[in-house]
Amino acid sequence: MNFELKPFGLVGVASEKCDVLVVLVPHGFKPAKDDLSSLVAQTLKSADLEAKAGKLLHLYRPIQSNATRVVLAGIGEGSAKEVRTAVTAAIGGAKTSSLKKLVVAFAAPAREDAVRATVQAVADATYAYTLTKSKPEPRTLTKVSITTTNATEVQATFDRAIAIVAGCEVAKEWANRPANHATPTHLGQAAQELAKASKFSCEVLGPKEVAKLGMGSFMAVAQGSDEPLRFIVLRYDGAAKSKAPTVLIGKGITFDSGGISIKPAGEMDEMKFDMSGAASVLGVFRTLALLKPAINVVGLIASCENMINGKAVKPGDVVTSMSGQTIEILNTDAEGRLVLCDALTYAERFKPIAVVDIATLTGACVVALGGVRSGLFAADEALGQALATAGDHAQDLCWRMPLDDDYADGLKTSFADVANIGGRAGGAVTAAKFLQRFAQKFPWAHLDIAGTAWKSGAAKGATGRPVGLLVEYLMAQAATK
Repeated sequence: MNFELKPFGLVGVASEKCDVLVVLVPHGFKPAKDDLSSLVAQTLKSADLEAKAGKLLHLYRPIQSNATRVVLAGIGEGSAKEVRTAVTAAIGGAKTSSLKKLVVAFAAPAREDAVRATVQAVADATYAYTLTKSKPEPRTLTKVSITTTNATEVQATFDRAIAIVAGCEVAKEWANRPANHATPTHLGQAAQELAKASKFSCEVLGPKEVAKLGMGSFMAVAQGSDEPLRFIVLRYDGAAKSKAPTVLIGKGITFDSGGISIKPAGEMDEMKFDMSGAASVLGVFRTLALLKPAINVVGLIASCENMINGKAVKPGDVVTSMSGQTIEILNTDAEGRLVLCDALTYAERFKPIAVVDIATLTGACVVALGGVRSGLFAADEALGQALATAGDHAQDLCWRMPLDDDYADGLKTSFADVANIGGRAGGAVTAAKFLQRFAQKFPWAHLDIAGTAWKSGAAKGATGRPVGLLVEYLMAQAATK
């Protein structure tokens, strides 16, 4: 899809030929003397349109515009949330197979966050997964124009939003794929292709290389599957080699049966989304290739299936991690932390300025925060604040969770250095406390995206989160160098 930003008010946008024109109307709209502005003013005066966010009025071939259909959409005070609500509703009501060109026009100067929200809302509302459909519906929408009188002021925000959308669509695509179309081998190939196209480096390690590294915890999860594991190392070098990188670690469980501690059958198909953390790392690297910030970033993806066969790890087994710490596996469905802990140890070699792991880690985080905010755990105050701020800017929200040492008491065991679970109470926190044991040598944060990486029900599908949050964080770091 081709996005463009144009410096038009309603006077200019009225002459734009398009299939659908969405006019975003704020409270306190002050009409100019052109016909389209007058039309908007009349609909407000007659109460046929409310400026409240999400309120719509559909018009067909009005003489005041060259558009086939016009949708007047209220945006309240024009905040990012209100604009996103309005654009999503407007496109949902106007989307048809004939929609090829869309224009979204701000009836008053746009805020930067509103422009970002518009781009994201259009992309989300028009995205469709097609890979495994025999007769996919073609994506007919090819051109989207966003117009505002202050286009020059918001151009940089618009450009970043376009790049983030590209990354989100990579993340959505890979998270949405069925597990037989997104194996660890497939993920490794996708990373190599992305690196080749974007001119950054990629190394894919297989079982022999991982065994040589001593990643016993990671290998334990993979041993119950016929699919070979992959450990993927991506490197974006936008700054001098002497500059320490930020490391992003993605959980890449391409299907999670739960292992011997098997999951209930209901909605188990959604466990294809358990590699959404890995998909988000791929998405971030796609965006970095477009934005080219002057920073260094390393992406680590630990990918395997969590399956059941005669070799599968059993509850009560003790394994040795790459760090040398031994782990008693009390529950084989708490496998994400077992692959991440070895990736955290591997990250030490880069002497990073910060490490952020991203994982669909715990159902407990879904219970705590639902699907609105990701759980944020940070051992470093500055890193935690920076990620929270980035989430606010990106409208990709997170919520700071505790890391009190008392939460680690439940991980004590008589048979190893640490157990992989600590009971039901505070499960998202005890999972984070487990990971923290392996992240002592650098500033570290953990994003639990179990509630935000995908949606269930009629809207089932990946969200692309937290690509936006991570990109905003990285770009803020680039701006401070």
